[in-house]
Amino acid sequence: MHPDDREIVAMVHTQQREAAFSLLVKKHQQRLYWHLRKMVIVHEDADDLLQNCFIKVWQNLDKFRGDSSLYTWLYRIATNEALNFLNKRRAELLASPDDLEIVFSGHIDSDPLYSGDEIEKRLQKSILSLPDKQRLVFNMKYFDNLKYEEMAEILETSVGALKASYFHAVRKIEALIKQELF
Repeated sequence: MHPDDREIVAMVHTQQREAAFSLLVKKHQQRLYWHLRKMVIVHEDADDLLQNCFIKVWQNLDKFRGDSSLYTWLYRIATNEALNFLNKRRAELLASPDDLEIVFSGHIDSDPLYSGDEIEKRLQKSILSLPDKQRLVFNMKYFDNLKYEEMAEILETSVGALKASYFHAVRKIEALIKQELF
């Protein structure tokens, strides 16, 4: 059984930093990986970003004050890594930043890890058409089943803004899926 996050943080402050970090990675890596993967689509990119996250966590673990939960802090680091990665990739695409959606869409079709049926692939492609922050909010609510309060803490924004963003994301996704069906 994994110790809870408070016990892990307490271990950091009792000079058991390496053991605490190891427990933290074991406990949170899979959930953070899938959060990243839904944003960047490509396994290798998600894996690289996850490593970057844990490097930042290692470098800053002793500075964690506990103002938020450990998981919220980790999720915020992963979210920032994903958004920075997406901005960098868009900047690399000289023709059009919208081309990133096309690149990711191609990965969904060719990646064996996206083994869903046609409807699931349509959903994923529709989600890709959302602006990054809206896509992030949709993924956090729909797939990760986070509460708006948790999301507000992670994204450092208001619950009202998140509810509006999620509402608009759902509307856009529904419209895109209906458009493809007819």
